[in-house]
Amino acid sequence: MPDTVVVALIMILAGLIQGLTGFGSALVSMPVLVQTLGLAVAAPMFAVAVLFSEIAMMARYRHSFSVGRVWRLVAASVLLIPVGAAIGPRLPEAAILAILGVVVAGYGAYSLTRPHMPRIANPRWSYLFGGASGLLSGAFNTGGPPYVVYGATQGWTPSEFKANIQGAFIVNTPIVIASHALNGRYTPQVFEVAAVATVAMLGGLLAGMWLDRFISPQGFRRAVQIALIVLGLSLIF
Repeated sequence: MPDTVVVALIMILAGLIQGLTGFGSALVSMPVLVQTLGLAVAAPMFAVAVLFSEIAMMARYRHSFSVGRVWRLVAASVLLIPVGAAIGPRLPEAAILAILGVVVAGYGAYSLTRPHMPRIANPRWSYLFGGASGLLSGAFNTGGPPYVVYGATQGWTPSEFKANIQGAFIVNTPIVIASHALNGRYTPQVFEVAAVATVAMLGGLLAGMWLDRFISPQGFRRAVQIALIVLGLSLIF
């Protein structure tokens, strides 16, 4: 299939998962996008496409958002996003796929097993999680797992969880876009693919938000978690 068709299908699936679970779109889509387009195109393209979906999700859960709970995460993340954006595309392709595989499979296993996470009371730990998210966001657009793990240590409700993560990413994503722009990665090809990806992802997102009322979120989430483990392991081995 032509690359644009593959990208559209991937982004529809990414949006669907985002609408149903509130996160995870990058973990599902970036490994395939990197193999289809290469990281130098996939990373800046996805950053543009996902921004509109994050705004839509934030509009839905805005009443549960708390600046006080995420500002430290965001501050540390913003500082390290440019570092990740500068380093990521310079890595060998085998290393990129291996890192993505570890992140994707590791997050899938964590989500599936749901280990008990001790509550972290000291807010200084948020800088560590935020920094890790910034590096992964800048390099691969996969900064969600550190936020998710941190959220699990804070006892957030499902609505707070989705709202706080989306709120953090609404700040992060423009920094990711700016970092890629400063590195000269927004070419006509990237903008062309980004236009297709944005429309496809928004369509998938709206479908996911509509289906949310009919599908068991637990069953769907479990299927996604298993798929992430399989996808991640395939990238590693």
